[in-house]
Amino acid sequence: MSSVAAFDSPASVRQALQARISSMQSTRLDEDAFPVLPMMRAVLGRGLRRGTVYSISGSTSLALALVAAASQSGEWCGVLDVPDLGLEAAAGWGIDLDRLVWVADPGDRWMSTVGSMADVLGLVIVRAPARVTSAEASRLVARLRQTRSTMLVLGEWPQPESQIRVVSSTWTGLGDGYGHLTDRHLELEVRQGQSAGPPRRSRLRVPAATLP
Repeated sequence: MSSVAAFDSPASVRQALQARISSMQSTRLDEDAFPVLPMMRAVLGRGLRRGTVYSISGSTSLALALVAAASQSGEWCGVLDVPDLGLEAAAGWGIDLDRLVWVADPGDRWMSTVGSMADVLGLVIVRAPARVTSAEASRLVARLRQTRSTMLVLGEWPQPESQIRVVSSTWTGLGDGYGHLTDRHLELEVRQGQSAGPPRRSRLRVPAATLP
């Protein structure tokens, strides 16, 4: 199986990534959005806007689905402080593990670590820290806009580009004591920015093969 770049020391993230990626990173797409899988277009349209933050609640697999197409197209992606996000599930979505950077525990330097990752990675999946001030969130978004990187936060985040929340989840494939899981069906609630209007509902079928 492909290897994953992992860093135990947050202080070494920027130097190590720049050294490794400089020789491998393809030129980033000129578009304003990262591509998404066809199944995700009903949720986000043409893709994930660069230089923004998306808040995701209720499903780690949904975050993997959102970065899969960009990874397959050659983008480097990162995972920060998400111990329950499995490599098997990432590989099941077709995410290139050779271009996946994993930082397990940033300690008390979460903000500086995610900033360093955003400097060199296109997409970063993170677990929301216990507390983020509006000022900290604004500084990080300004940095994302400069680097044109996008952050997918598992949990709440101040003023995200979009909030995507799983409101219900059902499975198919199991009968009364027989069969096996084939698909997971998610009903999603999508709210754009700070819009006061009602959120949009969308349905998504997640193949069981992509789940941990």
